[in-house]
Amino acid sequence: MTDLTDLRAIVTGAASGIGYATAAMMTARGAQVAGLDLTPDGMPDGVAGFVCDVTDDPSVRAAVAGAAELLGGIDIVVNNAGIGAQGTVADNDDDEWHRVLDVNVVGIARVSRAALEHLRRSDHAAIVNTCSIAATAGLPNRALYSASKGAVLSLTLAMAADHVREGIRVNCVNPGTAATPWVTRLLDAADDPEAERAALEARQPTGRLVTADEVAATICFLASPQVGALTGASVAVDGGMQGLRLRPPP
Repeated sequence: MTDLTDLRAIVTGAASGIGYATAAMMTARGAQVAGLDLTPDGMPDGVAGFVCDVTDDPSVRAAVAGAAELLGGIDIVVNNAGIGAQGTVADNDDDEWHRVLDVNVVGIARVSRAALEHLRRSDHAAIVNTCSIAATAGLPNRALYSASKGAVLSLTLAMAADHVREGIRVNCVNPGTAATPWVTRLLDAADDPEAERAALEARQPTGRLVTADEVAATICFLASPQVGALTGASVAVDGGMQGLRLRPPP
């Protein structure tokens, strides 16, 4: 597939997981891609790495400017960088709330506003935010994480409204529990990793974890000029978790 040929994309959090899969897939589909990450070593083949801390505005602006110079502009922004959090509303202190919201929500704002001047000059401008099923479903022990992703969903809609007349589409993808390094670390820390994995798989109607490539394919779809009328949308890639209500197996 070559639907992204000659488009120029930046992907945050591109050194691992969904970001890595997205950068690799966009490159395979013809895009020129720059990956932004705290430690940009080990990017996919053909992806230029830039050091970027999404909690630091000068770092963001320098990385975006460097990527735009290298690529000759920016058509696509994938706001994928994010961190997780566990616990109920009582289990994280104020510093942790501020830290997670700074990365997951304000980080999107920093990267997007730094890229806006370039997107406004594009004929196929698109922003795709990595949200989560946690934005639309109540998950146990994910209060802080869910709050951050709920904000990402609302921010996506607001940005879509603000920039639609500038020709900039803004959408988000809502992954379910995905087989990523973060989830692997979560499982490794559980008292019974096998039982925890089984529980995570069972709550998704497909009975398995989502793959990073499945999420990446949806991000590529949302970024593609072939869906130029699609903006302000959230697409769940969650094995049916958001919409399906299955009866218990016999």
